[in-house]
Amino acid sequence: MGAPDPLLARALALGVQPAYEDTEGRARESPRATVEALVGALGEVEAATGRPDGRDGGGGTGALPRCHLPADLRAWGWSAQLYGARSRESWGIGDLGDLRTLARWAAGQGAGFVAANPLHAVLPTLPQQASPYFPSSRRFRNPLYIRVEDVPGFGALATDLAPVAAAGRALNHAALIDRDAIHQLKMGALERLWNAWPAAPAADRAALSAFVAAAGPPLSAFATFNALAEREAGTWRSWPEALRRPATASLSGEAAARAGFHAWLQWLLDRQLAAAGRELPLVQDLAVGVDPAGADAWEWQDVLIPGFHVGAPPDEFNLRGQSWGFPAFDPGRLAALGGAPLAAVFAAAMRHSGGLRVDHVMALFRLWLIPDGGGPADGVYLTYPAALLLDVLAEASRAARAWVVGEDLGTVEPGVRRALAARGVLSSRLLWFEAAPPEAYPAQAMAALTTHDLPTVAGLWTGDDLRAQRAAGMVANESGAAALRDRLAGLTGLAPDADPAEAVARAYAVLAQAPSMLLAAGLEDATVERRRPNLPGTTDQWPNWRIPLAVPVEELDAAPAAAAIARALRRE
Repeated sequence: MGAPDPLLARALALGVQPAYEDTEGRARESPRATVEALVGALGEVEAATGRPDGRDGGGGTGALPRCHLPADLRAWGWSAQLYGARSRESWGIGDLGDLRTLARWAAGQGAGFVAANPLHAVLPTLPQQASPYFPSSRRFRNPLYIRVEDVPGFGALATDLAPVAAAGRALNHAALIDRDAIHQLKMGALERLWNAWPAAPAADRAALSAFVAAAGPPLSAFATFNALAEREAGTWRSWPEALRRPATASLSGEAAARAGFHAWLQWLLDRQLAAAGRELPLVQDLAVGVDPAGADAWEWQDVLIPGFHVGAPPDEFNLRGQSWGFPAFDPGRLAALGGAPLAAVFAAAMRHSGGLRVDHVMALFRLWLIPDGGGPADGVYLTYPAALLLDVLAEASRAARAWVVGEDLGTVEPGVRRALAARGVLSSRLLWFEAAPPEAYPAQAMAALTTHDLPTVAGLWTGDDLRAQRAAGMVANESGAAALRDRLAGLTGLAPDADPAEAVARAYAVLAQAPSMLLAAGLEDATVERRRPNLPGTTDQWPNWRIPLAVPVEELDAAPAAAAIARALRRE
């Protein structure tokens, strides 16, 4: 036997996986140079902290803390890309007023929830980030979702702001959502309302003060960051040294006032989200990471791994792998803090909500880390203290009385779904992915046909989705799409020339056979939309995250497909 490899021993102690199993079950060796670099990048606190096994959620024989999960939970609901759910009163983008309208409409149909895309804050500068999954902060929200007319004090300035409101509503006629134009109009109007805030009713001013006090230092740091991001050039890593860290960044004068403005925006968002949540339970969506140039990365820079970013290894569906671009927490430093950063993220994401969808929930167990400057094939898996992180998730869920859905699609390690189920986390099951019919889906799950990254029913059935992939220059999975269409026809009895609206209705009638606690329908299917919200692997070739619904939300009640979906999913 040869001498023990000290690098291998050190890597295993830190949770760096020197080898892994690919999607086809083949053993793959991790690049030694990447293993060495990651071992060097991980904090020394890692070794002192120790690491529970990330594969099964940790050891221990005691009762596991479980997420809030009512035994009688059985509901269906709508999944909305809120930015696209515009009304006639919107300023070019669906907002929290529209979410309230959607929730009221859904409740009238007998739905039990409305799920929305992540509402996380993005950088406050131009160009505005379109992807809901690349936020500046997962603890705060995007001001583009504010309904300006619902801001306290709007009535007194309604006449002055009428031209701005008209310009905003004119953006509803645009074929695609123009976030930069919306940002400029909304920020201009909100700044005028903020300038008039000293004259606001005492009760509103007291409510803002109470919100700011309760939010404490995290809101102060976020507001400070936004004020600095607007004023300083470049990313925070290039700012003057004193401003690169929250502890030494201080503001005065106009900058301090601007931070107050950003805190006020978060109060408005919180107030309007709460109003929507009073109509029907909301399900918020939690992105898996953050923009390295954003507020969370600035505040938690000492808990992040330098020199690496997150992605996915090459597989049969994506031969080049994926690079998602956001930084990862150092597992040891995260554990040393008792998971506090994630506890704050979970609590924020569950606020005013009945449920939470955790995107790529496998991140609580392991992540594929790619060295900066390298490609996905250069990556390596790093395990996380899953037992601790699942405890933190369960605690937040119980405190908020919000159930949790884990997006456990794609490559899932053995034992992960078992560990999630033991904690009361619902699995995700998609008709597009599952070989078994819906009747065989587990009860502890949210079942749906598709997601924002996959074809809509009409897109699949008509072949438009395949044509869109070809037009975008992608190598489309022709045989896979044909097999999926054939399977849909087999499950539904659809004739080859069936109308796409009929395909939608029959597909959801099949989904309704699932015994799963939750069933979800996409609003794109309610309008028989052929375009998917996001086409992974594209940038300018596809209008990702910019496609509005085909009809205003006020007209959904008259959409035949929406009524057919509701009839099916009520499971009467």
